[in-house]
Amino acid sequence: MNAAARTFRRSRKAAKPASKPHAALLARAIQAHQAGDLDGAERLYNEVLEMHVAQPDALHFLGVLCHQRGRSDEAVSLIGSALKITPRHPDAHNNLGNIHKECGRLAEAEACYRRALECGPGHYNALSNLAVVLEAQERLDDAFDAYTRLLQQAPAYAHGHYRLGLFLRNHAQNEEHLEQSAECFREAFRCDERNVRALEGVGIALYMLGRHDAAAEVYRDWLVREPDNPVPRHMLASCGATEAPPRAADDYVRDVFDGFADSFDEQLLNNLGYRAPEVLMAFLDEVAPTAPASADVLDAGCGTGLCAPLLRERARHLVGVDLSGGMVDKARARGGYDALEVAELTAWLDAHHGAFDLVVSADTLVYFGELGPVLGAAAGALRPDGWLGFTLEAIEGDEDRSELSSSGRYRHSRAYVERVLTAAGFDAVTIRSDTLRREAGKPVLGWVVRARRASTPVAG
Repeated sequence: MNAAARTFRRSRKAAKPASKPHAALLARAIQAHQAGDLDGAERLYNEVLEMHVAQPDALHFLGVLCHQRGRSDEAVSLIGSALKITPRHPDAHNNLGNIHKECGRLAEAEACYRRALECGPGHYNALSNLAVVLEAQERLDDAFDAYTRLLQQAPAYAHGHYRLGLFLRNHAQNEEHLEQSAECFREAFRCDERNVRALEGVGIALYMLGRHDAAAEVYRDWLVREPDNPVPRHMLASCGATEAPPRAADDYVRDVFDGFADSFDEQLLNNLGYRAPEVLMAFLDEVAPTAPASADVLDAGCGTGLCAPLLRERARHLVGVDLSGGMVDKARARGGYDALEVAELTAWLDAHHGAFDLVVSADTLVYFGELGPVLGAAAGALRPDGWLGFTLEAIEGDEDRSELSSSGRYRHSRAYVERVLTAAGFDAVTIRSDTLRREAGKPVLGWVVRARRASTPVAG
């Protein structure tokens, strides 16, 4: 669910009471929308508007729904029409800002949030969103001031403490910032014990401070609270307290990314300087040119579809697969794919032998410690002389190894990647180092890898 939809669910105060002939119909539309019945809700909103073409709440909420379905231009028009009728409706301004933000129009989003605050000075969702877009524009002092005002205004707002914790960790310049980040996460959990993701934030901050035992204790306490939760189990291994698994468990990956789907693009692109898709595509352009668009292409671990615009221009058929249904929903709304599937990657590749000319995987294999099975499956899914491109987090040095890091992602050495690719049946292996994103204000070194499926199988 995107930010506009989350705000819709939290606050549905009408701009002004609907008149009796269509009040019940509007209530049914809202109920269907809340329940996730988007087809039914859209039909009912349109029925309201057939009865009363200028009903502002139907225009507003239909706009939110259209954005959820990937029709963001239509959404902007509908909410704009609602605001012409009720120009001082802070929720509508806030939701319009969310749509602009999620479409990458940060200046327009900022203006909407400021207008929402003019209309409703106590609208802390708008203030929180304003802080986010200021951070995304790298106006860090202004963003910090906005987060500070937010928590002065709403000191028990758990998500506000959580967001400030992320801000401090993302842009940490010293240990004090990481200490403050950990305390923000602790406060987020004190304010709302359902916000268990804050415990993960505490653990990561402690690990980054070198306090490994304290981080492990956080995860052990979390496991006591939620013994079936895969996240603390995986994170306990990530800080060295238990043996690292050969790859992240499916339920861990699914849980993390289903919960992260709404803010994934915002965090990676705007706050962490994520650039893996662009770097990887430029690397592949050297051997697999864009034109003509004649390749069958797989986006392996497609996430929210950030690679789709870059892959679409070279693909006659573009398929995306991801383990997280929430991420696939976002990719579907973004568009560009001919097919999208929710599935575990290795098994899916094994089931599609010889189907692709190009397989691309941006920051998905960081959840695999042992790369042999998934790279072998990728080789099987490629046609002879087809290309594979992917990114990893890097271990520097000459050793042949992989390791699970405190972030919950795996890192690999160059020697390990070269050996496993050769064993899987690839040749023309090329590996470059690059910075693919930031973490705690510092660049994270990554490998950008391409390899060609050998035209003849590897013996043995």
